[in-house]
Amino acid sequence: MEEHKLFDAEYKFISLVWEHEPLNSTELSKLCLQELGWKKSTTYNMIRKLVERGLLQNEQATVTSLVKREQIQKYESEALLEKAFDNSLPTFIAAFLKDKKLSKAEAEEIKKMIEGAVK
Repeated sequence: MEEHKLFDAEYKFISLVWEHEPLNSTELSKLCLQELGWKKSTTYNMIRKLVERGLLQNEQATVTSLVKREQIQKYESEALLEKAFDNSLPTFIAAFLKDKKLSKAEAEEIKKMIEGAVK
């Protein structure tokens, strides 16, 4: 699953692809200039790099993603849980909620998620 690790710049870039795909590489280059301040060469290098890693496809100058946002989010959250919280979901939740207040609706939504995940 290591191939799903993205650095911040890669995540920002692929997020633009997810939001606008499919899109022409020239249009993506213009979008990256506008949103990220990147030169055309930087955009094309990022396309090449993520194509090589199997995260993007570039067919006839049309860029599309080969992985869903949810796959990346799942990988990133699992990596964070393992790295910072010793794989303990209760410890993560306790740290995350330490200084936050949930609305009743948020608490209900989380409760339903937990009930659906319990085997």
